[in-house]
Amino acid sequence: MQFLILGLLLDGPHSLYDVHKRFTGGISLFYAASFGSIQRALKQLEVHGKVTVEKAADSRRRKRLYSGTVQGREAWHQWMLSPIIGSDVDQMMLSKIFLLGHLPPSERSECIALIRMRVGEEANALGELADRLDDEAVPIELREIYRYQRATLNHGIGTSSLTLEWLDDLEMNS
Repeated sequence: MQFLILGLLLDGPHSLYDVHKRFTGGISLFYAASFGSIQRALKQLEVHGKVTVEKAADSRRRKRLYSGTVQGREAWHQWMLSPIIGSDVDQMMLSKIFLLGHLPPSERSECIALIRMRVGEEANALGELADRLDDEAVPIELREIYRYQRATLNHGIGTSSLTLEWLDDLEMNS
């Protein structure tokens, strides 16, 4: 979440309320975050020198504005051009694509290639699992159970394939 927030701050200073509004206004479709979790993430970013906080000049309610620092922008940039790790590939992929317009055009293909590499690895792993399962005989009493488990695997294979096509299209039209 911290890198997503750093990316949002590339647009300029935002209050906690502004950041939360950006999440609920669309980002929550792929990354859900509560007001409290955003507040904690901003505090951590401040502690680590990745954001600064100033009181808004025109605010009567002690509104605080968060801005990314040079260190924060560098950390965000490094994250955008790093391989996706962890188990929540979709959330990380969509976060990076959402913020892709902030990268210089010359670096966008590199970011997409790193995402494509991870999605491709997952697609290959799902395909290999399907091949292994297809080679095994399923006892009659387990066929209904297997049918739905295989349908879930097929969904993952189809989603990976569709995601790879989407990334190709995104890169061609960038």
